[in-house]
Amino acid sequence: MTGQEQTVDLTMGNLWANIWQISWPILLMTIFSFFVGFTDIYVAGYIGPEVQAAVGFVGQLYFLITIVANAISIGTLILAARAVGSGNFEKAVDVAKQSLLFSLLVAVGLSGFGLLFYKKIIAVAGFPMEIRGIAENFLKIFALSLGPNYVLIISNAVFRASGEVKKPLVTMFMVSLINIIGDFVLVFGLSPFPRMGYIGIAVSTATSVSAGMLMNVVFFSAGRWRPFYSSPWGLSRETIRKVISFGWPAALQQIAWNSGTIVLYSILSRLEQGSIIALAAITNGLRVEAVIYLPAFALNMAGSVLVGQNLGARNPARAERVGWRIAQAGMVVLSFMALAIFILADTLASLVTKDPFVLRETARYLRINMLSEPFMALSSTLGGGLQGAGDTRGAMWIIVLTMWLIRLPLAYLLTLQLGYGSLGAWLAMIFSMTVQGLLMALRFYNGKWKEPRDSLAD
Repeated sequence: MTGQEQTVDLTMGNLWANIWQISWPILLMTIFSFFVGFTDIYVAGYIGPEVQAAVGFVGQLYFLITIVANAISIGTLILAARAVGSGNFEKAVDVAKQSLLFSLLVAVGLSGFGLLFYKKIIAVAGFPMEIRGIAENFLKIFALSLGPNYVLIISNAVFRASGEVKKPLVTMFMVSLINIIGDFVLVFGLSPFPRMGYIGIAVSTATSVSAGMLMNVVFFSAGRWRPFYSSPWGLSRETIRKVISFGWPAALQQIAWNSGTIVLYSILSRLEQGSIIALAAITNGLRVEAVIYLPAFALNMAGSVLVGQNLGARNPARAERVGWRIAQAGMVVLSFMALAIFILADTLASLVTKDPFVLRETARYLRINMLSEPFMALSSTLGGGLQGAGDTRGAMWIIVLTMWLIRLPLAYLLTLQLGYGSLGAWLAMIFSMTVQGLLMALRFYNGKWKEPRDSLAD
């Protein structure tokens, strides 16, 4: 990889070709991430169900801590994609610099907070006492890696926005390779590395994101990105204001989703019997189900870039067409994948757990949740299009509504009040996802996202 990546004009030509051009590298990146998550759970399974439950619970919490980076990346992608679509690459470089500097400052503050209050964070999150010590050790190491991870997330978004998706593809391949090898080497102590036990899972993650950050820093020094280092640095209040304007709804959306998932974990932890089994099952189920998120996330990101660039080129009709075609592709692909997982649920569950009770509950989780995957495809693909258009508030309110007013109250009612146990939580998940997909499709169909937005003006 030399940095001289050939770019394609995504505002003209065949729509399916443009979708493929953007989505296949992102799909490979999500596959890499899937194998990282799967390996984490696989290795944790050899240590015990408690470690598996802690890895899943802390994973949700860590994603919540990185929420600001993800939000900044969405605001950055929207502005950079519009700039590239309008032919103003100098502006795209400026957006990238401002966003990276701002995110690094935020990460330093959050790292300090996490290292000072990690015990209180774990306690407030509602971790069961059996796994609280494990979770605290994980969180301390993750807090130290926030800076590199923030830079990695933002820089990947910048390259995606410009259509240079092969750069983050190479980076994430190396990140995933280091992480997966590190899990086995550090957990089990393969010579010459010491045996670190479960803590090796966290150390391998921190090491891999640091390596990925360094790779992207190098990519900014070549090709059309050379002005990135030669032009002056400094925070621009106006650019940061625009990034925050689009980023805060995305942040709230992700906070609502991930904190809601943590609350769902907390509801399951309050079961009088089988709480550890239920927690391990949802952790395992989410990891296996993540295989479906791979094409969904790839199409989500493709929608953001393509809708953003085509609106930047002042072609809203083409932007709308590409949004619906991506949704169509997502529903077809995810429905076939969901059917396969439904049929192979027992076999797939056996890959991530050896405990017979956890295996049975994981298989039940998978079969139930596969019923809502076509609606998840609608939500993910059209939600990406709305974000690329700058309509981050619309997508936010749909997520907040379905998580906090439908999923969690229904899960609490069915699981703890009506005595359905973990089955009640699984049923609440598929009902809320069905509503979410339908609402996202209605929002995109209304077309208000095509209206000009003042905050996107040059």
